[in-house]
Amino acid sequence: MEYLHDLNLKGQVALVTGAGRGIGKACCLALAEAGASVAAGLRDIKSDSGLVDEIRKLDREVLPLQLDVSDKKQIDEAVAKSVSHFGKIDILVNNAGIAPANLIENYTETDFDKTIAVNLKGTYFTSQAVGKVMIKQKYGRIINLSSQAGFIALPEESVYCMTKAGIAHLTKCFAAEWATYNINVNAVAPTFIETPGTEPWLNKPEFKQHVLSKILLKKIGKPIDVASAVVYLASPAGNMITGSTLMIDGGWTIV
Repeated sequence: MEYLHDLNLKGQVALVTGAGRGIGKACCLALAEAGASVAAGLRDIKSDSGLVDEIRKLDREVLPLQLDVSDKKQIDEAVAKSVSHFGKIDILVNNAGIAPANLIENYTETDFDKTIAVNLKGTYFTSQAVGKVMIKQKYGRIINLSSQAGFIALPEESVYCMTKAGIAHLTKCFAAEWATYNINVNAVAPTFIETPGTEPWLNKPEFKQHVLSKILLKKIGKPIDVASAVVYLASPAGNMITGSTLMIDGGWTIV
């Protein structure tokens, strides 16, 4: 009898969007450490922040890809290159996202459209393109990056909150439709994580103290906290989980 599924991803191929830094980079490295080869989707392929070398040091194969998820042509080309190179895609991590901050009354149409294009359109059409590959394979794991912002209201982040709530529900829709193809679709929803994107905010003592006052565990999350959950959902351990959003928020949203 098996008592414990493992987290081994040896022989699998993972495509990660927004792979160049922060949570995306941590996901690439964690998936590689678990045994997977990595197709690293980079908004600018010329600036990978050392990711490719770090993955190769883990003795894993890596394919850097030009992938701005707001451009469907780039999505389709990146997925085609991944399949041509590796022969398959087992895991997709939809990590790419942006969060221009502004008061509702001052939010610009340009920032609105850009946020929708990256966060929602990008997640949808990258999943669609990779999903077609997974449907043929009769296997796949898709992990979307939602956020605690999809479950609570954050000042000056109305559009970001809207997109992340949309991703949580989109996760259910994809999971329901693709379960018949043995494709598990889940999401993770982090709180504030120590990344280059949150650094300007968390460097402000008052703001950091406010965040810590909301997090029951009284600590700021690190990229590996999210990446570990992604590996879990991508691995055999996540075999019976689909359509769920896993909160990685230190307890913020439960009170």
